Amino acid sequence: MVNALYDGLMKRGQRDQDAVFAKMQDGRFYTYADIEDVSARFAMKLKKLGLKPDDRLAVQVEKCIEALMLYLAAVRLGAIFLPLNTAYTAREIDYFLGDAKPTIFIISPEKEEAFKPLAEKHHCILETMGVWSNDKDDFGSFFKDVPESAAKFENTPRAGNDLAAILYTSGTTGRSKGAMLSHNNLLSNAKVLSDYWAFSKTDILLHVLPIYHTHGLFIATNTILVAGASMLFHTAFKVEDVVKDIKNATTMMGVPTYYTRLLAYKGFTRDKAEHMRLFISGSAPLLAQTHKEFEERTGKRILERYGMTETCMNTSNPYKGERLTGSVGFPLPGVEVKIAERETATPLERGEIGVIEVKGPNVFQGYWGMPEKTQEEFRPDGFFITGDLGYIDQEGYVTLIGRDKDLIISGGLNIYPKEVESVLDEIHGIKESAVIGVSHRDFGESVVAVIVAENPDSVFITDIENHLKNKLARFKQPKHYEIIEELPRNTMGKVQKNVLREMFGKIFG
Repeated sequence: MVNALYDGLMKRGQRDQDAVFAKMQDGRFYTYADIEDVSARFAMKLKKLGLKPDDRLAVQVEKCIEALMLYLAAVRLGAIFLPLNTAYTAREIDYFLGDAKPTIFIISPEKEEAFKPLAEKHHCILETMGVWSNDKDDFGSFFKDVPESAAKFENTPRAGNDLAAILYTSGTTGRSKGAMLSHNNLLSNAKVLSDYWAFSKTDILLHVLPIYHTHGLFIATNTILVAGASMLFHTAFKVEDVVKDIKNATTMMGVPTYYTRLLAYKGFTRDKAEHMRLFISGSAPLLAQTHKEFEERTGKRILERYGMTETCMNTSNPYKGERLTGSVGFPLPGVEVKIAERETATPLERGEIGVIEVKGPNVFQGYWGMPEKTQEEFRPDGFFITGDLGYIDQEGYVTLIGRDKDLIISGGLNIYPKEVESVLDEIHGIKESAVIGVSHRDFGESVVAVIVAENPDSVFITDIENHLKNKLARFKQPKHYEIIEELPRNTMGKVQKNVLREMFGKIFG
């Protein structure tokens, strides 16, 4: 029996073991042979620490090639990989460790003091990992006693329906949910995207996305692996570095923020991008103005697509054919998409707006430890209710128009309003709060906090910002505050966030 995901990802890459998989900014590079070797040695170390099939491996480290090897090592062991946003604070990590109950938690060395009590509280082994290069003396505890040879390692057999990863996704009510993704969920999507976007061994992806998120970890990395292609592995998106290195790439995946920042950089000219085969955008809606300005600047039309943590990719504008501005394209091969009335599940006609539902091998297995919630989000016929609103036009293009809940997506990252509101409401002098997402040219959406104060004259924004600094990841913290006398409510007493968005929707221009 094979290891479904690992063997599937490496099948094409194994044809040329000496081919470069990733080149880092510090000059190091990994070949496909290095992937086989290092991920196996890491798997042997994890096994020695006590990681077994179906155990969870939680990881919160800075972006580095070694973190990708941890992901593949977990897959090869039959364990379940749990990547965590590097911005999460101790308060947030406490929840994830308590919910997922990982056997091992690997973190950046500088966070050891802060997170050691949490690891002890949740009875998980704590290891540290830095960048495994010759420029540093302290790489982290994980690298100690990593076997020097992988000769004796054998992959753990895994079937397509076995779990490979858990990714936590935010909603607008209740607690964060762990989306369970199987080997086949991830592999099927990578294969489809590799073919649909015409990736080949000659492609070089400019990888500037974070790898704690499905976009950078599963969409970008898995697609490159299954195609046997290469990537330029940047530790973060820095516009100067991107413009400098883009001449060495053929493709790039990004969030809308990346493209607006490229357009704002004078050094990003048509000649810099003329050789590029493909620019892809996702994780948040791309403004029509950004589409237009990018094409005018570069002569290239960005390909926009639509996916979710729970489903990876669902739709995409075509590689060959018209890429329709404002649309996320057609359902991917093997993926069914329909528009339905939320309450009755009645299918709607072309052009009618309703909730988007999807079905296919890419759709996740359910929410970790939440069988009732899982059942609520699936129709009896197996379609997953995405919670996104949209329509399908007469030509078959899917267009998103919003969400039926109040999830905020800023810079490609999901933000859970209730979580921010709970922290705000802890502050003395704040009577209540409502958090909304407001259109922002750079981030797509930005967080705005609307506050009702006990005494408006006694509320100081700097005090609020200081309170939130160590309670929430920076990307969740509001970028603007409004103080009003009372929150608008309907007859049932529910806060009308749509009214708030109308009131403050233009504050960023």
